[in-house]
Amino acid sequence: MREIKRTKSICPECLKVLDAVIFEENNVVYIAKECPEHGPFQDIYWSDYGVYEKAKIFDYIGEGLENPRTITKSGCPYDCGICPQHKSHTVLAIIDVTNRCNLRCPVCFATAGTAGYVYEPTIDDIRGMLVNLRNNKPVPAEALQLSGGEPTIREDLPQIIRMAKELGFKHVEVNTNGLRIASDLDFCRTLREAGVSTIYLQFDGVSPEVYKFTRGVNLIEVKEKAIENCRKAGIDSVVLVCTLIKGVNDREVGDIIRFAVKNSDVVRCVNFQPVSLCGRIPAKERMSMRITIPDWMKLVEEQTNGQIKISDFYPVPTVVPVSKAVGAIKNRRYVEFTAHPHCGMATYIFVEDGRIVPITRYANVEGFIRSMRRVYEEASKGHKSRAKMHLIGALRHVKLGMLRKYVWPVLKTGSYKALGDLHRKMIMISAMHFMDPYNFDLERVQRCVIHYAVPDGRIIPFCTMNSIHRSLIEKSLGVPVEEWKAKHKVEISAVA
Repeated sequence: MREIKRTKSICPECLKVLDAVIFEENNVVYIAKECPEHGPFQDIYWSDYGVYEKAKIFDYIGEGLENPRTITKSGCPYDCGICPQHKSHTVLAIIDVTNRCNLRCPVCFATAGTAGYVYEPTIDDIRGMLVNLRNNKPVPAEALQLSGGEPTIREDLPQIIRMAKELGFKHVEVNTNGLRIASDLDFCRTLREAGVSTIYLQFDGVSPEVYKFTRGVNLIEVKEKAIENCRKAGIDSVVLVCTLIKGVNDREVGDIIRFAVKNSDVVRCVNFQPVSLCGRIPAKERMSMRITIPDWMKLVEEQTNGQIKISDFYPVPTVVPVSKAVGAIKNRRYVEFTAHPHCGMATYIFVEDGRIVPITRYANVEGFIRSMRRVYEEASKGHKSRAKMHLIGALRHVKLGMLRKYVWPVLKTGSYKALGDLHRKMIMISAMHFMDPYNFDLERVQRCVIHYAVPDGRIIPFCTMNSIHRSLIEKSLGVPVEEWKAKHKVEISAVA
């Protein structure tokens, strides 16, 4: 056993903050803690120590918000709001517009059917949350996900999208199971006209058995129809979102990527999310279910026959020097992806004659990032001309041709349009491993860049929202299901 670091975690049963140790044994990284009341807990943190160490190289600690909304009182993770201890600003904001859903998924953590109450903020509540997010300093939130429950159940969803765009959100995506999108082409067109940027489509696999396990029903045709309707409606950005479960759909990782390649005219990203384990689960059973980012990377390499390799992946904060460099030259602040390096890994691929070609075949990523650090250093010292020369020089790490053609406008203008043009030439293959109470690390929490806005004015990191705060917030603001149905005169299926 080799100790890596000391941190803080929580008890999976009482949620009390505990001292924890992260250590390596037989090339596997573990987290261990002990609750005075509920005893010891140990879980896998990352399944490959070598990959764990590589990710640390690209670490960047952010500066947090200049205007936190809560004070330090009870300590992390109970002061979420965002408190002064938080070290990253909002990269992706989430607003749950309802907890109603038209499915009952066994793997879901947010649904009225199981909660027993309806949580559905009013349009004025949502406006207040949007304004609050846009008031973040030094960088207003610019990317928004409308989630739930199932947001397409709300008839005013197009109005919410328009409102978000009018308030300055450049990117607005809808997190959906695809049922309504698949059944209503006119609704898809309405979303596009309202200004939707991306459809964040639940997509767990390519076989009926997977969906029967994760969602309780075969949804293959629904997913295909949803993508086709997006294509017909002119929505050219779809993200396939896979809840990855060991022994259920881990054998379909390669097939999901190939599905994205076949639909690369509209699919911009495949985001895998290793399942979070909640509730009382014995250690042996947890170990059989636990899948971590290095496991996923190995599956990608194996199931794409080496077309995408483990070495092609980099952690989320790798791109921070690009934001800092362009921002320093432009005298403005851009969104900085200062997430913890063990929260997520990603790469980009090109599709060439049906073949998968990772971005690393066209660019020396590490050389490019080193150059961008130098650009930032020079620009931050006031040497703008020298910084611009280094910026041009950074392109030597990018091969001639299409990639350089689209990378240069991003560096030169720093515009959202230029970034979008680049993204539309590639598919991102990524994994974000959201924490559960067993593998909870408060250092990761304090670096979180994905934040929920709630009606009381707080802005809450993703993993604390879903592990600790969600049920308390929604229950306090929710309405009992039967009372809500009577008031709104809706069918049962629209709630549960």
